[in-house]
Amino acid sequence: MSSYLTVTPAYGRDYKTKKEVLEAWEQGKDFAIASLFDGGGYINKEDARPGMTINIRYKRATQIAVVKIK
Repeated sequence: MSSYLTVTPAYGRDYKTKKEVLEAWEQGKDFAIASLFDGGGYINKEDARPGMTINIRYKRATQIAVVKIK
């Protein structure tokens, strides 16, 4: 079963390009969970579970990079 999660860069960070976002994800940087229904808090690559689709908002939340966890 797949689940979707929308996140934003944590601790005031922002990224200008999808490449920067994906590099930060691969480096294990934290991202803030945007939905209160998902418990809030933070997630990073280590926390993600197989079957999840992570929608990462960047560039002042105007763009989305999609990461599918296998």
